[in-house]
Amino acid sequence: MTEKKNEIQQKLRIKVRAYEHKVLDSSVKQIVDTARRYDAEIAGPTPLPTEIRKYTVNRSAFIDKNSREQFEMRIHRRLIDILNPGPKIIDALSNLNLPAGVDIEVKAG
Repeated sequence: MTEKKNEIQQKLRIKVRAYEHKVLDSSVKQIVDTARRYDAEIAGPTPLPTEIRKYTVNRSAFIDKNSREQFEMRIHRRLIDILNPGPKIIDALSNLNLPAGVDIEVKAG
């Protein structure tokens, strides 16, 4: 059992979110290509469930009060795990220029 504790790997977990799936997929491809350039082990990209937020709005305030419009926002998410990241990989990922509208959350663990 002591051997297994020594084999615990460090992991960099990257969660990427965007409203448009095409922009999201291109930025995920850019992250994966950068990590592969430095010979990193990659798990993913794993697609997470799409979050759908629906909003119902009155069309008019007075005459057409019972008439409503519905809108929705879809938030697409991907998960990438980089196993045993080196300092070169972390530096390269921090210098990436990703398109606007892409949100990145990085956790080390």
